[in-house]
Amino acid sequence: MKNSSLKYIWIGVFASAALTAIIGITAINLTRFEIVGHTVPFAYPYRLVERSDLARLTAWLGYILHNLLAWGIIWFARREKPKYANDLRWFNWAMIAVNVAFSLLHIVQTQLFYDGLAQDVPEVTALGSVALMLIFIIILEAPRRGLIFGKKFKFRQAFTEIIRHYHGYFFTWAIIYDYWYHPTTNTAGHLMGFYYNFLIIVQAVLLFNRAHLNKWWTFFLEVFVLIHGVAVAIFQGRDMWPMFAFGFGAMIVLTQMHGLGLSTWTKRIIAAIFLVVTVGTCAYMGRLGAWNEVIRIPFIDYFTIFLLYGIFLIVNWVINLFKPRPQAVQTSTDS
Repeated sequence: MKNSSLKYIWIGVFASAALTAIIGITAINLTRFEIVGHTVPFAYPYRLVERSDLARLTAWLGYILHNLLAWGIIWFARREKPKYANDLRWFNWAMIAVNVAFSLLHIVQTQLFYDGLAQDVPEVTALGSVALMLIFIIILEAPRRGLIFGKKFKFRQAFTEIIRHYHGYFFTWAIIYDYWYHPTTNTAGHLMGFYYNFLIIVQAVLLFNRAHLNKWWTFFLEVFVLIHGVAVAIFQGRDMWPMFAFGFGAMIVLTQMHGLGLSTWTKRIIAAIFLVVTVGTCAYMGRLGAWNEVIRIPFIDYFTIFLLYGIFLIVNWVINLFKPRPQAVQTSTDS
């Protein structure tokens, strides 16, 4: 896509890096807080030992205001029914102002009180919000690139329309919630996660801008989770990195690369390389029997997609069951 709107993607990439750098530098001052630390899996360690009501209040207020303002801008923008354009319009500038202001506000809030939303809600909610966002992207892109190996699955039009119409609200919630869940601390995993948050926010900022539709940009946003997942697992000293590397890698081969306009042979070569690297790495690590690690993420993704579709079909059936049926018009003739 050759148009002037591409410059906004590059500006967003560098602006995201700058905000991440601010977090990395300012987080040096957070050592004065006493946190829980690692205990058991999925017990988020970056929480204050002594809960602070003021910390919880400021975190929740910041998150709610951030989310509501972003939703409001999306609603007013959609109300205008604008066409996609190369230039930024009022709603793009409003999204920039809101997201930059509240991103910096969370950094200040962490400096003063440390705790994010993690004190009140479990870690799985933050992980799940981003995971579900990525699953919704697969559904959203399915009419264009297919579901598996480029093959189309015929979802009901009403189902895909719901995803298309409301995805902006859901994605904005998911990424803002994830951002405010964590204190802005500077572990390698956190910094990569915050950078990913900011990149997704850039995509939200670019609503109704042609850059929002750039297939290579949206592909990058999807596959960045592979880099993040692998890096976090390695930084934490866990041996789970193959699950993220080959699980998310499988999603590239099965689904995501089929929207890039690659030739059949290019896709076959990528698939072959992926298969050789996966088998070779598992053999080298002595984990050839651990195929569940490779298929776990694709299985969860596709299972969730069809679970959501099944729920839609059931709800739609129930609604139609109780919907009043139009009465047949009776006609009479004189004898």
